[in-house]
Amino acid sequence: MLLAIDAGNTNIVFAVHDGFGIRAEWRAMTKTARTADEYAVILRQLFETEKLSFQDIDAAIIATVVPAILFDLRQLCRHYLKCEPLVVGDPEVDLGISVRIDRPEAVGADRLVNAVAAHERYPGALIVVDFGTATTFDVISENGDYQGGVIAPGVNLSAEALHQAAAMLPRVAIQRTQSVIGKDTVPAMQSGLYWGYVGLIEGLIGRIKAEYGKAMTVIGTGGLANLFHKQTSVIDHLDPDLTIRGLILIYDRNAGKRERSAP
Repeated sequence: MLLAIDAGNTNIVFAVHDGFGIRAEWRAMTKTARTADEYAVILRQLFETEKLSFQDIDAAIIATVVPAILFDLRQLCRHYLKCEPLVVGDPEVDLGISVRIDRPEAVGADRLVNAVAAHERYPGALIVVDFGTATTFDVISENGDYQGGVIAPGVNLSAEALHQAAAMLPRVAIQRTQSVIGKDTVPAMQSGLYWGYVGLIEGLIGRIKAEYGKAMTVIGTGGLANLFHKQTSVIDHLDPDLTIRGLILIYDRNAGKRERSAP
């Protein structure tokens, strides 16, 4: 079985793929101080809930946008899972797509993984909107090339910044309000965050499509995608497992090459 690890700024997703589908999937909080041994304790307990063990895993792949945790995730795979993980971004890993921007090495691994998965499932030119710590809008051409995109603050990050910067404004939950005009401070903040973010999504997607000049399909993914998907018509498909599926595709693409190069 394959363990796919998607390590973001806020959460790490661990997913087990058994060759036929995703057998199990869990989220843990990202902490840069967490050691490989601590990951192993957490993961072992999660495995037990699905009647899995470390011995069931024979391969692993990692994508992370947090360089500080990569060492310990590698050690987790080496010491506890007894396998050398593929790491998206390493020179020998073939993504199967071209990255057509000024500095390809600067693109977050998760954005490239999303591009791989989106191109495999959806035809034509694409915009992938990933709702995470940051909200990213990534453009994938008809032939799968990564063309660039937009990075905006995530809605939770915006809410926290508002609370931190204004003494009289409390910390609020992100949720849809029934009316745009708030009758008190909290609903006014929630409206600004929620409907303001819907406006950001619609505005950026409209501008990207106008600049690209061709029909494009929009895919929503990430932890907060479901919060906005039903409130706007500009997101065509909700695909919460996009990143994990991209990791599985990249592993499958590289597994044969890896076996041929092994001593």
